Amino acid sequence: QVQLVESGGGLVQPGGSLRLSCAASGFTFSSFYMSWVRQAPGKGLEWVSSIYSDSSKIYYADSVKGRFTISRDNAGNTVYLQMSSLKPEDTAVYFCAAAVGVSVSAIKQIEVYRYWGQGTQVTVSS
Repeated sequence: QVQLVESGGGLVQPGGSLRLSCAASGFTFSSFYMSWVRQAPGKGLEWVSSIYSDSSKIYYADSVKGRFTISRDNAGNTVYLQMSSLKPEDTAVYFCAAAVGVSVSAIKQIEVYRYWGQGTQVTVSS
């Protein structure tokens, strides 16, 4: 049974930091692209960041570049998102998602992701 379980969300003040984790099971984690996707209140899904199966390629949305860092531990089947200098506009439900066999040009397309977690809420507010 495939599972992606996010954790680490919460309430943080602007300028603060959070580290999200996503624990994977039930599939060959080390073969999959892993990404973080978010959904702000009343808005659609927004791709945030992706990391290649062996961490050799990493990509970020312009809105988070320089503030967020994605990483993965294939031995522990976990992907992380370190978020710093958080802004109120980062408020969203953050999902981790897994894709395999997709080109780099497709990683921002939500429909390529095969597996999804249930999401973790991140609220940035004073």
